[in-house]
Amino acid sequence: MGIHRAEVIGSMLRPSSLLLARDGNVAGRVSDAELRRIEDKAVDECIAIQERTGVDVVTDGEMRRNVFSSQLAQSVEGFDSISGNTVDWFTMEGKKQSSPVTVGLVSKMKRRRHLGSEEFVYLRARTSLPIKMTLPSPTMYAYYWVPGISNAAYPSTDAYMADVTDILRDEVRELSRLGCTYVQFDAPEFGMVLDPHQQEWFARKGFEAKRMVHDGIDMMNAIMKGQSHMTFGLHVCRGNDANRYMAKGSYASIAEEILRRTHARVLLLEYDDERSGDFEPLKMTGEDKVVVLGLVTTKNPREETAEELHARIREAARYVPLERLALSTQCGFASVAKGNNIPFELQDRKLALVARVAREVWG
Repeated sequence: MGIHRAEVIGSMLRPSSLLLARDGNVAGRVSDAELRRIEDKAVDECIAIQERTGVDVVTDGEMRRNVFSSQLAQSVEGFDSISGNTVDWFTMEGKKQSSPVTVGLVSKMKRRRHLGSEEFVYLRARTSLPIKMTLPSPTMYAYYWVPGISNAAYPSTDAYMADVTDILRDEVRELSRLGCTYVQFDAPEFGMVLDPHQQEWFARKGFEAKRMVHDGIDMMNAIMKGQSHMTFGLHVCRGNDANRYMAKGSYASIAEEILRRTHARVLLLEYDDERSGDFEPLKMTGEDKVVVLGLVTTKNPREETAEELHARIREAARYVPLERLALSTQCGFASVAKGNNIPFELQDRKLALVARVAREVWG
């Protein structure tokens, strides 16, 4: 795969018709078949947005997911709602808000179906542009481990993570069999552990931050093994839901792991504001890697200028050669289905800006 200079991260804003249909399906008013038709239409519209804005690679916008990481809970037995499993978010003004984690692990996992096959096969048939599938990283599932409850399913967090890794490895094999050539792992937990507040949250679950990142890279590397014809990406952010974030902190403390040890060739890194620190950690980037700079925010209505993006790309090029850089938004527009609170038309303008600046910089 050549370098995609104008990248997308994954999720796109859901149309109101889809959100209403999903609620109706849960309530029994909308059939599964009707929901599928509405999802298909939403994917078609999402593809059209990406094609007309000029980005180089498209996703299905994660239209079929409740949360960017929800495929496992939707496709594998063993998860259910658990009261008291909460995590702290922060508004852009820094106000703390506690929110429930969507589900928790309650019993040993058993696959019901593959995670992304339906998404990939439908997307493949609907566009001639290169396409990308997004998957949660293995250690993303640390969120769903609830001490005192999940222990009944697995004797240790290590045993749980080993099972998660096996499921994701099988998922990548199935995507490969279907013809997928580009898979991105989403790892917001790597960004979370840059912040002492969230390090403590993971520690209470039994996950030590430094080890979790190290082991998480090992798990992803194991999943990628034997898939030399596929390109893998690693996306790191600091949480993205309803214009909120989870963490602040420079990449410096995990740079060796995420910029060198990973076998992922494409590194998609959040860099839209001061929460991400400066570009200096990028000097650790392996020479076989492409860094996609997430300079365009999806968290608020602020509109970047082309001049601003050009300047920041030049700054990053002090640490990684320009020919190994690319551009994207800092995260998706709707990591959770309800989406960030920005207008639909602004989503178009932000993606178009990514595409335009990428053409101006790299041709």
